[in-house]
Amino acid sequence: MAAAASDDSKILDKAKSLFPENYVPSDDEEYMNERQQAYFQMLLIEWKRSIHTAAGQTLQSLADGPIREADLNDRASSETDWGIELRTRDRQRKLVSKIDSALRRIDQGEYGYCEVTGDPIGLKRLIARPVATMTVEAQEAHERREKISRDD
Repeated sequence: MAAAASDDSKILDKAKSLFPENYVPSDDEEYMNERQQAYFQMLLIEWKRSIHTAAGQTLQSLADGPIREADLNDRASSETDWGIELRTRDRQRKLVSKIDSALRRIDQGEYGYCEVTGDPIGLKRLIARPVATMTVEAQEAHERREKISRDD
């Protein structure tokens, strides 16, 4: 884990050196050039780091002790809150694997291109959803096929 954090720090330092502080990829540049890849790599690593920080805080809260409210309604409310918190952490755990996959695609030079059509996903979509693997059109078609197979 410490080695991964060290590697991430090196990647972030390299990425930050490639562009000014307020850099945002634009359509005026060549698609998925080195600066854009570094930008998304930094974005993904920071996102992953924030998820790990939040998970650590949740674990610390759980380790601090069980729910000890005397009133049954207060205890039920606290347990509901913890259930929501743990479901959120589970969703984020799954998101971390998507982030790791996106980082691998950057390393392999495949990031930013649709896994179905091979077309560019688009900067606006990647900025909104950095782990996107399909263009909007391909994603919509995929969701329609899922819906149809679910309805059958």
